[in-house]
Amino acid sequence: MIEARLRKAGVGNHVRAGHPWVYRDALGRFDAAPGAVVTVRDADARFVGRGIADAGPIAVRVWTTRDEPLDAALVLRRVRDAVRLRERLTPPSTDAVRLVHGEGDRLGGIVCDRYGAVGVLRLDGAGAERWREAAVEALRREAGLEALLVKTGRRGDTHVERAFGEVPDAPLEVLEHGMHLLVDVHRGQKTGLFLDHRESRKMTRRLAEGMRVLNLYGYTGGFSIAAGLGGARRVETVDVAEGALALAREGWAKNGLTPGLHETHVADVPAFLEAARAGKRAWDLIVCDPPSFAPSEGARPQAIKAYRRLHRECLGRLGDGGLLLAASCSSHVDREAFEATLYDAAVKAKCVLQVLGRWGAGPDHPRVLGFPEGDYLKVVLARVSR
Repeated sequence: MIEARLRKAGVGNHVRAGHPWVYRDALGRFDAAPGAVVTVRDADARFVGRGIADAGPIAVRVWTTRDEPLDAALVLRRVRDAVRLRERLTPPSTDAVRLVHGEGDRLGGIVCDRYGAVGVLRLDGAGAERWREAAVEALRREAGLEALLVKTGRRGDTHVERAFGEVPDAPLEVLEHGMHLLVDVHRGQKTGLFLDHRESRKMTRRLAEGMRVLNLYGYTGGFSIAAGLGGARRVETVDVAEGALALAREGWAKNGLTPGLHETHVADVPAFLEAARAGKRAWDLIVCDPPSFAPSEGARPQAIKAYRRLHRECLGRLGDGGLLLAASCSSHVDREAFEATLYDAAVKAKCVLQVLGRWGAGPDHPRVLGFPEGDYLKVVLARVSR
């Protein structure tokens, strides 16, 4: 069995507390093929944890802190526990849920979302890809799925394969709190939908009655449909991808909403907001959920500037009493830094923000307490006071 020895003091305690990553620079001499089982020990040769080797800065993804075999049986047990937990957590009238949440379910690199009877398994990194067979078999046995797709690679270079069952090429229709959503599991971002915003969409539906709503970076229109079902006076969806907006329009119709109340814009969000400022346009509720501005720690300073500019533009399009639902999925920008960009934007926009709520991903995206990076999603609902 391959062993890795920690050379940095204190790292072992973090791993024992649940942090699932051992960085390469925390180890002494170490070389293992991605996917290989690795036992991690501290400087005094005491057992710390066991995981799989990976390429890149993360050398080992720890899957257990018990001195037990790391094998297909462990993967099966983790998947079984995750599925049973979702059976308790999934809200009524909902059949789209995260079944396995990587590090949150102590299977770092392995994520699976359920869309009705279809599962989409996403393997992050070369290490996790070596455990594909074990993950597929565990999901086949425990998840009650009729079909499963496997996605590997990163955005822009994603490979999709069928693991078992038949998955139609057309978008699937799923339910979320009774709302009909369309998901393209073959070509959509991530696994197809951003299920971590389920509670944010529910809140949008609750707030939207009588409001003019703007959904920025709208993707397939989940927030827009929620606003429409909530009784919004008018909804506009902005995204650079016409294909995503086509699903937004189709989803709007699937929910029996009036076509003339929803308008889509194929546009870059900064350009759209600049034109809106020139035209002195205003909305009552703006949902702003951009893609990650900080894919790495080095990108963090620029991401902070981008969030600050974006939030200032949004606040400029809201009148007194207007609502901003602002979100960040950048794990390298923590909540304190994210909220600081809202504060700075409010100062520039000469308004005061009343924070009505703060939250993150739903309970089907569990976070290990010893892994603060797992709190990647930050959502703030604020009211403008002028």
